[in-house]
Amino acid sequence: MKAVLQRVAHAQVVVEGELISKIENGFLILLGVEQTDTKADADILSKKISGMRVFEDENGKMNLSLSDTNGSVLVISQFTLLADCRKGRRPSFINAGAPDMANDLYEYFCERIKNNGINDVKKGVFGADMKVSLLNDGPVTILLDSKELIK
Repeated sequence: MKAVLQRVAHAQVVVEGELISKIENGFLILLGVEQTDTKADADILSKKISGMRVFEDENGKMNLSLSDTNGSVLVISQFTLLADCRKGRRPSFINAGAPDMANDLYEYFCERIKNNGINDVKKGVFGADMKVSLLNDGPVTILLDSKELIK
């Protein structure tokens, strides 16, 4: 399971011209589910993200977590994070999880974030053509891979 974690001042997702979700200060998470992922991957990644200390304290140091700041989360499914670009010019998405399996783990991941003490968790629409906009704060952007966190 791969995630692009962005600290944002605000973020939103629109589908077919309709505002689906919007957050203020917190994380925009682009989440890619691999065909070999399990609930254990979602557990590890959600725990890591919930505790990441990348929000500034009173001294301007990145020392606070999402729960310390009462921040929000917007989770967007993003199978293109699993692109294999080693051959040719057209990415292969063969490693991306099948839609039903990936959606189940996406939903499970969102629930795990909530269970880790994050009250405001919003989502996009799985499999939809989404228009995501954000104001990256910092900018702070972190790449995470559950397989690397297990080691």
